[in-house]
Amino acid sequence: MSIGEVLSLLRDDFPDVSVSKIRLWESEGLVEPARTPSGYRKFTHDDVERLRYAMTLQRDRYWPLRRIREHLDAVQRGAEEPVPGASGPRAAPTGGSHEGTPQFLRVVGNTRLSADELCARADLTPDQLEALVTYGLVQPSSSGWYDEVAAHVATAAGELARFGIEPRHLRAFRTAAEREVGLVQQVVSPLLGQRGASGRARADDVAREISSVSLRLHAALVRAGLVRAGLG
Repeated sequence: MSIGEVLSLLRDDFPDVSVSKIRLWESEGLVEPARTPSGYRKFTHDDVERLRYAMTLQRDRYWPLRRIREHLDAVQRGAEEPVPGASGPRAAPTGGSHEGTPQFLRVVGNTRLSADELCARADLTPDQLEALVTYGLVQPSSSGWYDEVAAHVATAAGELARFGIEPRHLRAFRTAAEREVGLVQQVVSPLLGQRGASGRARADDVAREISSVSLRLHAALVRAGLVRAGLG
């Protein structure tokens, strides 16, 4: 979602929320939205619920931003429990290793890698990582950390680099992925317009189904092309 769409979701519960406030909270490390290659913020539903939780703590418990940030980090580490009643009306608990912890507290920041740590994990040089960032294949958060998705992309890029395939050669992958994402967004957009958690849950399910089929189609097309080239 864009920052404007985030505002529309939060304003009913927090009338004083604004673009500048969300940007401030981002600069304080309370939320870390992804960035498009052109630099625009893109928020997930987990980002929105994280903001809702944090704003509830500020409004109802008068916590300063530093205390909220420390609490969020502690919950993700398992050192503190979520505050009862502060999850907001649209948050839902999920199972897993942090049983009872809302999904938006478990996902954001679950993997936080520095540039050096990412290079070591993906077997990349700093120059290769810089090239991946330059070509929009991975993006650090506003506070400079890399997440699990960036780690997967960087690891794949490191493996391809051993065959002489450089980050500049991977722009076609990024372009194709962005087009597929656009198709998914077009299909699920009516579901996201529905109020309540059921519409968003259905949108997530449909998006996962489409992405799974898209990956199978991509693999089949690559295999067919290799066969035609005599390499199958």
